[in-house]
Amino acid sequence: MDTEDIFGKTGFELEIWRLLEGPVELLGFDIADIEVYRSSKGVTLKITIDNPDEAVTIDDCAKVSGMCGDILDANDPIEGPYTLEVSSPGINRNIRRLREFERFKGEKARLETVEKIDGRHRFKGILKGLSENKKGVIICNNEGKDIIIPISILKKARLDRI
Repeated sequence: MDTEDIFGKTGFELEIWRLLEGPVELLGFDIADIEVYRSSKGVTLKITIDNPDEAVTIDDCAKVSGMCGDILDANDPIEGPYTLEVSSPGINRNIRRLREFERFKGEKARLETVEKIDGRHRFKGILKGLSENKKGVIICNNEGKDIIIPISILKKARLDRI
C-alpha cells in the first residue's frame, strides 16, 4: 500500500489500514476510510468499505467485519477491548485517497484545511481533480474561481451530494 495516497489519518489508523487492505481487497472491496474513536467506553474502530462497481450491502459489511475481526484479534494492534464497525461510504462519503479526487471529478464537495487559504479553512464547490503536479486538489467555488488546495494542509474532504 502506498500511504502517500491517503491523507488526514493518524499513524495508528494507517497501521490498521496497511494490515487490512490486502485481505479486504481479496474479498472484492476497497477500504474507503478507517477511523479510530477513543471514549470512556473504550475504542471503536470504524472501517468504511467501497465497491466502485455496485452498492455495498449489509451482507458485504458482515463478511468484511468477520474477516477483519479475525485479523485484528490475531495481530492485536489495539490494546484492550474494542468495538469494530464496518459500513458503506454513504452518499456524502469522505474522500481519503488522492485517486478519489479524480474518480469524483465533477461532483460537489466540501474540503477543510488545517491552515487558512485566503482567510478560510472551509471550501465548497465542484471537484476538478488533482493539480498537474499532483500536490494539490482543484475545486471550483461558487464564483467560478478555481482554488488549488495543497494536499499537505488538507484535513478533510467529502462529497456534498445532498
